[in-house]
Amino acid sequence: MYNTLLLLSRNTFFYKKIQLPDSFETRIYLMLMHFSIFMIIFKKKGKKFQQNSYDSFFHHTENNLREIGLGDVSVNKKMKEFNKILYDILLKIEINSDDLFKINNNLIFKYFDELKDDKSDKYMYFEDYLLKFYNFCFELPLDNMIRGSIKFKI
Repeated sequence: MYNTLLLLSRNTFFYKKIQLPDSFETRIYLMLMHFSIFMIIFKKKGKKFQQNSYDSFFHHTENNLREIGLGDVSVNKKMKEFNKILYDILLKIEINSDDLFKINNNLIFKYFDELKDDKSDKYMYFEDYLLKFYNFCFELPLDNMIRGSIKFKI
């Protein structure tokens, strides 16, 4: 699953069309957004998201932080920060009373400075991407969702 999320975060759409900075921070935020959408879909379909999938994602993230040279204290601090960000995203992504998926624009503003104007084309493209990604993944069987999301292109 980590590799799927990594591939999704490397989609050139984010860097060419929306012009997000191609940085570690941007990629981790994008990975956490996609991961949150996976978790929400599992919940909406009445299935429990597997703890080992959650643990695996954070284990791979931790290993990558160590590979780029961060020490134990820095890695632990970053992992706590990423966990908080994941839950922040989960709390701020909205499913309205009609069961429609919606992104809270404050969530996008918080993690993507380049998208602070919710009337801009870049913001609209980003919001549209997340909605289409959610709808694409929601239609897939849960067993195939994570593998199938690799085939998602916008």
